[in-house]
Amino acid sequence: MKMDIEKANILLVEDDKNLGFILKDYLEMIGYSVSLENNGEKGFEAFRINPYDVCILDIMMPLKDGFTLAKQIRRRSNIPIIFVTAKSMDEDKIKGFKIGADDYLTKPFSTEELSLRVDAILRRYKSPHNNPLSKEYKIGSFTFKFLDQLLVCDSFEKRLTKRESSLLKILSENVNSLVERKTILKNIWGEDDYFMGRSMDVYIAKLRKYLKTDSNVSITNVHGSGFKLVVS
Repeated sequence: MKMDIEKANILLVEDDKNLGFILKDYLEMIGYSVSLENNGEKGFEAFRINPYDVCILDIMMPLKDGFTLAKQIRRRSNIPIIFVTAKSMDEDKIKGFKIGADDYLTKPFSTEELSLRVDAILRRYKSPHNNPLSKEYKIGSFTFKFLDQLLVCDSFEKRLTKRESSLLKILSENVNSLVERKTILKNIWGEDDYFMGRSMDVYIAKLRKYLKTDSNVSITNVHGSGFKLVVS
């Protein structure tokens, strides 16, 4: 049984008319509400004026490709993004995850697989792990306000994305202790594979950049094992 699917609104941007209608009909049949657009410009306009819970974006589209559309969406929102594409090149997958994609499906794929991916993402974003009681963490000279997604110190304030916040939270709960890569991937990305691991490394690099103003704080890489938030 899907969780709150009647409340989940999906933006589907797909230029293949037949595939778009098939995906829309299937997702609506199982309970989702779906808006279908056939190019990146229409997709962004729909995103700008309507609330959605998940975006499913084709990559090769007229007027504006999926990568460009995802970048525009990411500037405004932390909404989950799934890429669907005929491209199977590793560099395209890596590019998608660097932009901030949550998942990536290569055509052809089954409608059931897509629905399972959407459901898994909604479960992760609505799970207790992502919606705990209000809590603040002291990290050296920083205060990390998880629910507000804020990292602050005397002369610095950074609003984090949902995924940055979830990653920093799991590290903050284990200060000076190793957190295994597979633990982070399973809890935050939902899957432990090569591409999810590359995506995680990008987010680790972002957190290191935010924390570098305090020389007593660092995120160390324990080779082959995981990461450690070190506060001296």
